[in-house]
Amino acid sequence: MKKGGLGKGLSGLLSDMDEVYSKELGLDKNQVNEIAIDKIKTNPFQPRKHFDEEALNELAQSIKKYGLIQPIIVLKKGNFFILVAGERRLRASKIIGLKYISALVCDVEEEKLRELALIENIQRENLNPIELAHSYKNLIEEHKITQESLASLIHKSRTQITNTLRLLHLDEKTQKLIIEGKISQGHAKVLVGLNKNDEGLVVDSILGQKLNVRETEKIVQKLKVKDCLASDDVNFEYEMKGLKQILNKCGFECKNNKQELVIRLKSIDEIKKLAQFLNSF
Repeated sequence: MKKGGLGKGLSGLLSDMDEVYSKELGLDKNQVNEIAIDKIKTNPFQPRKHFDEEALNELAQSIKKYGLIQPIIVLKKGNFFILVAGERRLRASKIIGLKYISALVCDVEEEKLRELALIENIQRENLNPIELAHSYKNLIEEHKITQESLASLIHKSRTQITNTLRLLHLDEKTQKLIIEGKISQGHAKVLVGLNKNDEGLVVDSILGQKLNVRETEKIVQKLKVKDCLASDDVNFEYEMKGLKQILNKCGFECKNNKQELVIRLKSIDEIKKLAQFLNSF
């Protein structure tokens, strides 16, 4: 697959996944193999890092009762197999103690493993917001496409793509809470743009007071106003110090205290000198 542009590869992978498996990977769904589970290694490029234990157990019980409806897909690599698609099914099968699993063996270059893992998860919408953001980022960087092009390909709005990518600017602790589902994506979007101290403060408030998104927005708005005022205060004090330095260089005794500047004039001559100084501007 070419990295330099969009090309047929990515647009093909972004089509229906069943078509991808049969056309892109050259799979014959009638040729299912029973493969020893201990011979399967997970895809190192799998973007999904967090697996809901309750959901996995539910899937495991479903497989135990009805069998594996859809085989996993693997790539033959020496004496082992690398998982291409179906990590949840593989994990669930391990939970109920299966030794073998139904699989389709594909013949694909190893460099396609990342794209296949990313696209399958995006298409099936089972990534958490942070994992999805990393998936978008990787696709954009590897295929050198714009956010707008990606939005068009996966049928999402440009705003959705941008907002999801912005989550990667959040503190790692906040990202972990999003992955664990303790903070919603709605909350997360509100947090983007805060400094790290304010972000931590708001996160603690969300968790401790169980704030909804609207309540969180109100707190964030107040913090942004406060930061703006604080910035004005800092700039005012900086300019005041600069004026004091100029006056000192011109021979005037003065001092400043935050928003107050005091000039000490001990004689008529100093008053005249200051007047002359000011008239020169």
